Amino acid sequence: MKIAAVLSTKGGPGKTTVTASLGAFCADSGLRTLLIDLDNQPSLSSFYALTHEAPGGAYELIANNETRRDQIISQTCIPNLSLIHSNDPFNQLGTLLLHAADGRLRLKNLISTFEPDFDLVLVDTQGARSIILEMALLGADMAISPITPDMLTAREFHRGMLQLYRDLQPLAALGAVTPPLNVVINKLDATKDARLIHQSLSETFADHPQARLRRTTIPAAVSFRRAATEGIPAHRLEYRLPANRQSPTAFTVIKELCLELFPEWHHKFNALTAEQLSLRSSQHTKKNTVEGPAK
Repeated sequence: MKIAAVLSTKGGPGKTTVTASLGAFCADSGLRTLLIDLDNQPSLSSFYALTHEAPGGAYELIANNETRRDQIISQTCIPNLSLIHSNDPFNQLGTLLLHAADGRLRLKNLISTFEPDFDLVLVDTQGARSIILEMALLGADMAISPITPDMLTAREFHRGMLQLYRDLQPLAALGAVTPPLNVVINKLDATKDARLIHQSLSETFADHPQARLRRTTIPAAVSFRRAATEGIPAHRLEYRLPANRQSPTAFTVIKELCLELFPEWHHKFNALTAEQLSLRSSQHTKKNTVEGPAK
């Protein structure tokens, strides 16, 4: 089982959309995928419709060490994609963890219990530095950090994320090692400034021992905004290239990003094709036409 924390010390880079996109693509590729929403503004929890909602969620997992599947794991409308929803609107978990002896290590100690049931766990976090973000980072095998291509964000990222890594280094003596950091450019537009910033970021992370800027970038495309609005994975919305456009489809972008981040499952990602999605879409449309939409 691989655990990836999606995080940023600054709000607004698109963590939730990236988490939802990666999770849905991996689930459609046959990986048993679990989303954990640790953001007290629970956008990920409502991104996809649920076919089953568990009575508890992230609060019970972290505060009560509750790991029983029927109590905390909900099922989304996407096969293979499960969710532990956020249910801590007043950020009580932050206070609890600050006063707990194992605060920053709580998730690391709990999450291994899910290994028999899941191949991949994606943890969405708050868009600010907090003990919950630190706990998620220390409980993960890898970190994924979206960043938008503007200079102020780049400077804040360099200051905030890399300082976070420096601050957590002493915990390595307790077995809490900070994982590799994968930086992903999100909402990249076609302007010259964006391209220059992308080049600058590439140079910034070229020699960093833990941070790596990924080659695949996520464009500022309408398909990703529609995905968030409609609660449909971007790769299902756009798996064929629209006429008169040269930039890649959302399907291609997310597939390439998954191949970079999770190369051990390349055979599963390559097996999922646009033709399969087209067939599933037509079958879904035909079913709804005959039976009517699901209530």
